[in-house]
Amino acid sequence: MKKGQGYDFKPLLTQVKPYLQKADITFANQETMIGGAEMGLSSYPAFNSPYEVGDALKDAGVDIVSIANNHTLDRGEKAIYNAIGHWKEIDMPYVGAYENDHDRKQLRVLQTDAGISVAFLAYTYGTNGVPIPDDKEFLVNLIDKQVMGQDIAAAKKKADAVVLSLHFGTEYERMPNDMQKDLVQFTAKQGVDIVLGHHPHVLQPVAWVDGKDGHRTLAIYSLGNFLSGQDGIHKQTGGIFSCRITKKYKNGGSDVKIAKPAFIPTYVNYGEWIPTPLKGLREKDLPRDHYKKINKHMSRWVPELGKTF
Repeated sequence: MKKGQGYDFKPLLTQVKPYLQKADITFANQETMIGGAEMGLSSYPAFNSPYEVGDALKDAGVDIVSIANNHTLDRGEKAIYNAIGHWKEIDMPYVGAYENDHDRKQLRVLQTDAGISVAFLAYTYGTNGVPIPDDKEFLVNLIDKQVMGQDIAAAKKKADAVVLSLHFGTEYERMPNDMQKDLVQFTAKQGVDIVLGHHPHVLQPVAWVDGKDGHRTLAIYSLGNFLSGQDGIHKQTGGIFSCRITKKYKNGGSDVKIAKPAFIPTYVNYGEWIPTPLKGLREKDLPRDHYKKINKHMSRWVPELGKTF
């Protein structure tokens, strides 16, 4: 994607851009730090990406990114500070990793077109064994039920709905493990409205999870890969997940509901790197029944899962 003195990743997102732009609020997990070419680009196992990755997400319609994952500390503090500097420069809200304590305490709240406020929180299971520097826990949010409970309670006081991004699960496993299920159940009881999961690099199903007093949380255990260089049919299959947030006023208060979950599977042809809606691909590129199998897999617990937005 080299172009002149920099890079241009925008052409890679042309096929999915209409879907990303359609939502009032579009979220993405940006797995690698965009620390910039100035500190040396690098791939596995310690990633560092160009700033232009952020520019492409912004152009495609992404409104907020999570940067809390197992690669957050790959290239140390400098990459995090550089990345945050660029996210700020392009006016892209980020969540899950911060430049200081004050930054962490600033709740990320976005508004839908209908004026419904949505708070975003993000946490990761770990950082690949890289220790967080002493007194700098703000550099990345780790999964901790006590901390998460406090953050969720604070978010519920300031926003109509709470969306929780969780980097968790077992890599390449297509079903959630017990830890994932337990954690989502915990967040449902705390009143979280939507859980967006990632880390396994493959798709895991959507589920409704019961909380307290009739509250239900809509969770997708793993969004899989979207734009990535991993090879293998399930690692090349990802998707765009959406739902609707409604708010009804009654008895002097309001009631927020999550409804109409929908999912569009996508696929990245190895070597082309262009996420494309799976339904639009020619059968010669994939096993004949792959699209049908993916939809069945994702909707096994939510039969009403829509196929289009």
